[in-house]
Amino acid sequence: MEAAEESSLTFHQGVKDCIPTLLGYISIGFAAGMIGVASGLSVMEIAFMAVFVYAGAAQFIICGMIAAGSPASAIIFTTFIVNLRHFLLSATLAPHFSNYSLWKNAGIGTLVTDESFGVAAGRIFNGRPVNDRWMNGLNLTAYTTWIASCVVGALLGRWVADPEKFGLDFALTAMFIALLVLQIESIKASKLKHYLMLIFLMVAAMYLFSAFVSVDLAVILSTVIVATIGVVTSK
Repeated sequence: MEAAEESSLTFHQGVKDCIPTLLGYISIGFAAGMIGVASGLSVMEIAFMAVFVYAGAAQFIICGMIAAGSPASAIIFTTFIVNLRHFLLSATLAPHFSNYSLWKNAGIGTLVTDESFGVAAGRIFNGRPVNDRWMNGLNLTAYTTWIASCVVGALLGRWVADPEKFGLDFALTAMFIALLVLQIESIKASKLKHYLMLIFLMVAAMYLFSAFVSVDLAVILSTVIVATIGVVTSK
């Protein structure tokens, strides 16, 4: 049954499953483009950054560091640290794509984001299969939407100096809250207590580590530790 469902998954279905997350990509992309213009970048430079960096948090940090006159080495190192979480995201999805070639896996992993991971993980968590066609539909829809949003945001940047006053900075947070609610609704009652415990541990770990290291590093440390605890204590 599962094999039949996996074989029937299409690129188009991946596109459809990506649609609920597009509001987050669009609004944050607009904000990233506007902030890029405010940092002195051209529309073309913002477009290239969206294509090659493709990470909202990193792009905001890059723009801020460029505006502050930070050296290239500091910008590269900070971007690397911020995006380290993508190793964890890809490592989590990798076992479900082990039957595909190295190049297919590299293509899938390159375009995995927090949002596309959330959609894929939600599907996997519910015991539903995934395949390369579906994941490519999900990833490429998100990727092209992000690039277009950043470019449009850059073009609009000359008229909107402060995107935060429109609430665009909260759109990504709101989208993740929605994804979390959808996943919690599908959790069996017997496992709900376990997941609530892990959420509490994640909050506590973040609070603890943030007192000693940067928030970005605190996220990585907390995720690794709590994820390990979750695997060990899962029944």
